[in-house]
Amino acid sequence: MKHQQFQCCYHNWVAQQRLDLDELLQTLTHYWTDPDYLKLITNKIINHFENYSHARAELAKHDSPSFLAPTWGSTFENSFLWIGGCRPSLIIRIVYALCGSQLNAHFEEFLEGIRHGNLGEISTDAPLVLLANDHREAGETGRDEVVDKAMDRHALDIYNVLIEADKLRLSTLKGMIDILTPLQSVEFLVASKKLHLFLHEWSKRRDMKMGITHLLNTYNPSSSRDPPPPPEPCGPPPPPPAEP
Repeated sequence: MKHQQFQCCYHNWVAQQRLDLDELLQTLTHYWTDPDYLKLITNKIINHFENYSHARAELAKHDSPSFLAPTWGSTFENSFLWIGGCRPSLIIRIVYALCGSQLNAHFEEFLEGIRHGNLGEISTDAPLVLLANDHREAGETGRDEVVDKAMDRHALDIYNVLIEADKLRLSTLKGMIDILTPLQSVEFLVASKKLHLFLHEWSKRRDMKMGITHLLNTYNPSSSRDPPPPPEPCGPPPPPPAEP
């Protein structure tokens, strides 16, 4: 049941990104000259990411290793993961692809801030190594309680790293938004949403061609144009829609 909740949370996030992308495109069409509205939409999108991060953090308490190689994601999609999500540097690469290298002087200071970021300490696997070395066969029992406790401690370490990685992703996103103009911020968010959604769809299509199936992947729309699944309570409710 927990893994079904993990899958639900992820698919709700994908569905939310589709809705966000539609709203961002509408904003670029109708309100691209209104900086206040552009900022409003940008903040709304960031709030959605924060809500997803909080919901995922609550679920990861039960089984953090599952979020490092999620069964609800496609194999090709998972190959791009960095500690359970996108690399923070991808945010910078998207901006370079859209705007080139003509960014203001604050960009260098922003990069320096990233270098000083800390993902927290990762404990070693020494207890697991010693326990494995003491066993003669893989299926040997007798010290299961000790092994379970060691694995639980390691899962907690993974959870702490996952939380710190999500914080870094969010702070990088916010830092980039602070650098860009309101219009550039919306254009950047459009590009990042498209990248995630299209990669998600392309990866699922590739898995189908390769004959790869997923036990828990019950919701697999054929394209980004298919309607999203009905939202389910996987975390805090989203903020009310913005008024133009």
